[in-house]
Amino acid sequence: MKIIQVTDIHMVPPGRNLLGLSPRARLEACFADINRNHGDAACCVLTGDLADRGEPAAYQELRDLLGGLKLSWRLLIGNHDDRVNFTKAFPEEPLDSNGFVQQALDLEAGRLLLLDTNEPGSGAGSYCADRAAWLEAELERAEERPVYLFMHHPPFDIKIPSMDNIRLLEIDELARVLEGRRNIRHLFFGHVHRPVSGSWRGIPFSALRSTVHQVPLDFETSDKVPYSYEPPAYAVIFLEPEQTLVHFHDYLDESPVPDSMPRSVAAT
Repeated sequence: MKIIQVTDIHMVPPGRNLLGLSPRARLEACFADINRNHGDAACCVLTGDLADRGEPAAYQELRDLLGGLKLSWRLLIGNHDDRVNFTKAFPEEPLDSNGFVQQALDLEAGRLLLLDTNEPGSGAGSYCADRAAWLEAELERAEERPVYLFMHHPPFDIKIPSMDNIRLLEIDELARVLEGRRNIRHLFFGHVHRPVSGSWRGIPFSALRSTVHQVPLDFETSDKVPYSYEPPAYAVIFLEPEQTLVHFHDYLDESPVPDSMPRSVAAT
């Protein structure tokens, strides 16, 4: 089963740019590429920072663009989002019993759990006892089925100080709920605007670039978040019984493509 991940689109109201870039134009190009090449995907998950400042007009821009995406889609929120404005703009998106933007999606390949790590007024994330109680219940309902987690903030350092300062800082409840569960196959997140992969507490994870600006590979800066104009990307994810496979596609990459590969000059 194929699914698509898109993250950190930072939509702004009509007529505005962000850091000299158009979030709308870049997301339009992203969706057009997905429509051309991945119409067979089961769904597209957008992992937060949907709007740059959480403005109602920015969410309306996003809703207009989602109308052109040929896949079904699911949304979760990040630190740049406003939970109240989001729920007004997307009233069909499920909320848990405490009003957090959390939902479970059952697919043939397994259960997708979309988590809400938004903490109003903070760039860092939070996952409180109420949210963890929902997650624990949904994991119990999954029984032994494969589970794939989607969230905005990483719950660990990625060794880039500017982002580690604003990661998910409250992890005790999350770690408690996840401990010892052998059916959690992968953790997908956004927030860091970089391709990052590895494992955390035995759970494989991956992150990818934003559709707008990026965060450079800077292991020194800690007092601000630096930005770069590396190419945007989306992820093509294959969920299979024996493996989880993630490809990152730089959909605006304009590198020239040779007509044919050169013949090897190695001695025969």
